[in-house]
Amino acid sequence: MNRNGKEKPTMTEAQPLQCDTLLFPNAVFPSLKPPSRGRLVYVMGASGAGKDSLLEELRAVCPDLPLAVAVRYITRPATDGAEKHIPLSRSRFERLAAQDFFALHWSRHGSLYGISASSAAVLEQGFSLLVNGSRAAFPQALRRFPCLLPVLVSAPASVLRERLLRRGRESEQELETRMKNADMSIPGEEHVADWIRIDNSSSLHDAALLLAKDLRKRLHLS
Repeated sequence: MNRNGKEKPTMTEAQPLQCDTLLFPNAVFPSLKPPSRGRLVYVMGASGAGKDSLLEELRAVCPDLPLAVAVRYITRPATDGAEKHIPLSRSRFERLAAQDFFALHWSRHGSLYGISASSAAVLEQGFSLLVNGSRAAFPQALRRFPCLLPVLVSAPASVLRERLLRRGRESEQELETRMKNADMSIPGEEHVADWIRIDNSSSLHDAALLLAKDLRKRLHLS
């Protein structure tokens, strides 16, 4: 209770803990009134495929697209040079999940990951939302967002290993586990016919331009 004897308000899906949705720098609100609903763009790939780097480059090369990127809540500390995320303790994450704070959440490699419901709210404003998701959580995402657009980012195993070694976040055992999972099949893949597949093994800039081209076509963007 607060000093006036009233119950403190609880966290709801409309109250992000921090700014957890990044609009593209020059994005403008869609002109349609009311706007057509945006699509959730679910980006997947093995550890080291460069999903975060690709999304950052996409924002840089196409700043005017009516897109937003969801900032993930993760139960690991924030570190320099790593993905920009909102760190939470496991207990707090679980409390928020019980309050339906997350539109999507999953467990992977010993950490919990979540996308807030407030991030997903931009879909109603006509923006499509880019989400760095998990292949294992694809069925959950498809149930929650049946019209989602899946994007699979890939790179050869040698490139994945080199990138994981360079970032130095995993122990040797953790790295080998991620490498074993690199070629995992995507559950529910057969239920979606329209996929974007991006080879991110060489030029990040070229991969981002290719992704932008595919998104413009699939999302009917000018």
